Amino acid sequence: MLQELLGAAAAVGSAAVVYLAMAARIVKQYERGVLFRLGRVAGGEREPGLTLVIPFVDRLHKVNMQIVTMPIPAQEGITRDNVTVRVDAVVYFRVVDAASALVKVEDYKFAVSQMAQTSLRSIIGKSDLDDLLSNREKLNEGLELMIDSPAVGWGIQVDRVEIKDVSLPDTMKRSMARQAEADRERRARIINADAEYQASKKLAEAAQQMADTPAALQLRLLQTVMAVSAEKNSTLVLPIPVELLHFLERGAQQPAPIGDGEHPSG
Repeated sequence: MLQELLGAAAAVGSAAVVYLAMAARIVKQYERGVLFRLGRVAGGEREPGLTLVIPFVDRLHKVNMQIVTMPIPAQEGITRDNVTVRVDAVVYFRVVDAASALVKVEDYKFAVSQMAQTSLRSIIGKSDLDDLLSNREKLNEGLELMIDSPAVGWGIQVDRVEIKDVSLPDTMKRSMARQAEADRERRARIINADAEYQASKKLAEAAQQMADTPAALQLRLLQTVMAVSAEKNSTLVLPIPVELLHFLERGAQQPAPIGDGEHPSG
């Protein structure tokens, strides 16, 4: 009798161990469990840790709640200003409702990928080339809104969308390079012209000041001679003031005085 009881206890213990092994499920920290009982969602989400299910009746599906980084394949399109480009991007999203992600869409990752590709092509067609190259923050926000709107119903939250690269045809690259070079040359010419204009104004003011004060011209001449002589040159070129030339010219034009022994001819 005792042996029968021990055998029965051992059988019950073995059955309990087998049952616990079949019923026990481990949900990791970054996961949430969704329990389906006879095909229906039963209860709320299962939190991380040990959870028990009814074998052959319950089915536990685990959903990763981490942020998913999904690259969007390069999409080719024509911008609003008729330029053919290829644009690729990356989407950061995560599941916020595990039950909706399993029930409302067959494959939420595939659905987000297809929605992102469609939205990216739409953004390309609505934007100018300059916007794609220089105004990406605004385009990222618009792209995020286009993807997030339907994804909310799937229990998905889009955290961020980033346009990674914009590929242009080679002809367009060469054209943009020539345009940039021409623009840089134009700015350089404008800067040089402005510098010449400002320098000419300063020189005109200096010339007017020296004309009003002849001593300033002489002082400037002496400074120039001292600066040149300090270079230890063997030849020194001394500039002659224009006023001195005018003085000599006026002296040469005056008639010579008539001496005492000379008389003008009649």
